[in-house]
Parts: sequence; C-alpha cells; structure tokens
Amino acid sequence: MMDIRNRIPAGPNRQPFNWNRTLAGAVRGGVLRHNVRDIDRGPGRDALMAEVKRRGYHLIECGDQFIIICNPGPLRVHI
Repeated sequence: MMDIRNRIPAGPNRQPFNWNRTLAGAVRGGVLRHNVRDIDRGPGRDALMAEVKRRGYHLIECGDQFIIICNPGPLRVHI
C-alpha cells in the first residue's frame, strides 16, 4: 500500500496532502470541500475514498468538487 502522506500536488507552493489536517482536523459533523483536480494531483481518488470509508464518512462528487460529510450517520439526499 502506498504511503499517501508525502505525495505533493502539482503547482507552485503546494504542500504535501495531509489527511490529519484535512479529515481529522474537521469537526465531527462538519463538511469539507476539495477540488477534484487537487485530489487527482495529490493523493488520488482511490486513497481519498479509502480514507473516507475508513472513517465512516460520506463522499459526494458534484461537478469539479468532492464534498465530504464528516458524520457516519445515515445520508438522505432530497431533490
């Protein structure tokens, strides 16, 4: 399994993608949004999906954004 903590996204002044700062730093019940391109250039979709699943959170892709719902409760989409 690849260590995703040290992958650096393309672009000037980019820092390594840090799951602890991104997901663990989120308030439980909070919502995070990431550009799909940044995830693809950084840790990758598979790594993001695996980490979200490991934490029991929900991941939604809408347009060019990933939306992470930091709550393991049931998810219902209305309209």
